[in-house]
Amino acid sequence: MSNQNRRSFLKASALSGGGFMLGISFLSNYEAVGKKVVANLPLDFNELNGFVKITADNIIKIMSPNPEGGQGVKTSMPMIVAEELDVDFSKIVIEQADLDTKHFTRQFIGGSQAIHQGWKPLRVAGATAREMLRLAAAKTWNVPLEEISTESGVLYHKKSGKSANYGEMATAAAQIPVPKDVKLKEVKDFKIIGKSKRNVDLEKIVTGKPLFGIDTRTDGMLIAMIVHPPAMGLKFKAVNAANALKMKGIKAVFPIKIFNDDYEKTFFDTNQFNEVVAVVGNSTWEVMQAKKALKIDWQEAETLAEKRNINSRKMTQNIPSGLENSADHTAKFAEMMAKPGNVRRKDGDVEAAFKNAAKVIERTYNAPFLVHNCMEPMNFFAHVTEEKAELLGPLQKPEFTEQALSARLSMPLEKIDIKMTRLGGGFGRRSYAHWMIEAALISQKVKAPVKLIYTREDDMTAGICRPSYSAKYRAALDANNNLIGFHVKAGGMPQSPLSPNRFPAGTIDNYLAEDFTIDTNITVGSYRAPHSNFMAAVEQSFLDEVAESAGKDPIAFRLELLKRAKENPVGKNNDYQPDRFAKVLELVKEKSNWENTKGSKKLGFSAYFCHDSYAAHVLDLEIKDGSPQINKVWCAIDCGIVVNPIAAKNMAEGGIVDAVGASMFAKMSFTKGVPESNNFHNYRMIRHNEAPKAIEIHFVESSEDPTGMGEPAYPPVYAALANALYKATGKRLYNQPFGENI
Repeated sequence: MSNQNRRSFLKASALSGGGFMLGISFLSNYEAVGKKVVANLPLDFNELNGFVKITADNIIKIMSPNPEGGQGVKTSMPMIVAEELDVDFSKIVIEQADLDTKHFTRQFIGGSQAIHQGWKPLRVAGATAREMLRLAAAKTWNVPLEEISTESGVLYHKKSGKSANYGEMATAAAQIPVPKDVKLKEVKDFKIIGKSKRNVDLEKIVTGKPLFGIDTRTDGMLIAMIVHPPAMGLKFKAVNAANALKMKGIKAVFPIKIFNDDYEKTFFDTNQFNEVVAVVGNSTWEVMQAKKALKIDWQEAETLAEKRNINSRKMTQNIPSGLENSADHTAKFAEMMAKPGNVRRKDGDVEAAFKNAAKVIERTYNAPFLVHNCMEPMNFFAHVTEEKAELLGPLQKPEFTEQALSARLSMPLEKIDIKMTRLGGGFGRRSYAHWMIEAALISQKVKAPVKLIYTREDDMTAGICRPSYSAKYRAALDANNNLIGFHVKAGGMPQSPLSPNRFPAGTIDNYLAEDFTIDTNITVGSYRAPHSNFMAAVEQSFLDEVAESAGKDPIAFRLELLKRAKENPVGKNNDYQPDRFAKVLELVKEKSNWENTKGSKKLGFSAYFCHDSYAAHVLDLEIKDGSPQINKVWCAIDCGIVVNPIAAKNMAEGGIVDAVGASMFAKMSFTKGVPESNNFHNYRMIRHNEAPKAIEIHFVESSEDPTGMGEPAYPPVYAALANALYKATGKRLYNQPFGENI
């Protein structure tokens, strides 16, 4: 029988409603009960700060503030707090926090910055809670604070032999004024950080427990879906819903406008179609059938000058009218390449370098629009009344979307409650949560709780796309095959992918970086490693070709440039550290046995810096039965301190497989504004037998603060694959997807 204290007895009595009760505590023995039971019981937590809550029965809960989208932050963020709190990680309860701007800052995921930006605040939160517990113990035992130590969730005063678990001091600690300038651990003293911890939701994931927004069920909940225009460049005109409204289970059909016409959009208030038709009914199947019965008139949208406020910078985005064709986009890129671009960086006399060059290499690269392919289609639950709005679902930027929702509903933020579920895929797609606003507007209209669900076809044909890009590279070599001039001109529809101060900027005396943009009415947004996914592909493919023309080994050539950047850099705005960059090259060179195997295997190399991290890949490929087979990929990464190695390794492996698929197969084309793909049958995804047979991930040992991890391993894969395909086939690839060109 478990031990039972007075608090446990009183709670159990209240639950029983009086009368006879077996003397068994559900709370006093945490290990016997298990986390999944304790986490769901109504406990009285003492809140030490927004991250740490402790009951008198010694249940320790750590809140994970940021949305979980498969990158592992629901495990790694609490690991950082637990490290400084000094607790046994296996005995804590971890809970996904709701949107709470009072306790948390930057409560979103994107740009691989969750751990990078959260590193210091999370550590301080854990250390502050520990200090409050120490202060409470010192006061209770009337001993000096410096004599109080902690270990695995227990407070000790070794001189007197006194000890207490955190729960025994939690109530007193919660009354302590929050201390300032708490001392953080030395890296060498870490016990949790740097040790692999399995995903805290792993059991629920593999057993199919409800974790995702699309799993939401509640009494009285209706199902809603939307119908959007069939082509980019069209907008809603009118709907005849007579037939649909006669169908079984259908409650309502009506148009909704997501953002008001006078609303000044911020960065994440992005959507392709601002007015859609909502269909509401009892079940998913009934609503899907009713959608087919609708008669909707669409009309061509006019040219629009859309006002936006991007990080307090006022701007106007020009959205042209018309129904666009991918074939015309190619011609527009060629036209822009023939004109002078916007000069973003210029070092030295580039014109003279090319004029005096013994050899000039010039290549142009192109990439199509891409769409996200989240396994869980867009969805959100909403219950909006006159008093409040309750919302639940998967999104990456809840704080920003809440602000947009507040403006649209004319409801103050304090009346809006957003709960976050696990994301069934994201990487930018769920940053633009217009579907959450759609769900709220639908619920408000029908006066009932609603779960909005996009079909796969809705999702893939409604935006938000990765931009289409083009880049031209030129390199000038002297008679001794030294790189004396470098020129890059890159552009996109409608965004430029150029980062003018990245490698090889700073390594060449004469360097020019230009860019341009082309207006389009195809809405774009973040896609895994925005812009870098293209620039890494083309830059690293081109550098391989330059190295070959100069008669130099690809890795040695880059190391030579990085040596120059370290010892005698050109310019002052280079945004990478040459020594850290060089280390990943050296590490992947060693692990892949590059020097001894490059002659016998078709090895492709690539490296890139983005999201404050460095990644380098070597890819071993052969052509088998007419198709490329990737035997192995070696990956070296410098992302600073690796909080949870197994999660970081999983992210890198997933990024590599994802990038192989995207570079080989992904493409979204348009004919008169209509997307030519709408589901997995015609938007090609990588298959199991096409993934690398083996992947090795190696991290540079570092004591630097953590940097990005979710995205940096992704961009270099494109060029490593292209360079390996060249070795295997003798053909250079300049247009994505590669599968159409080999």
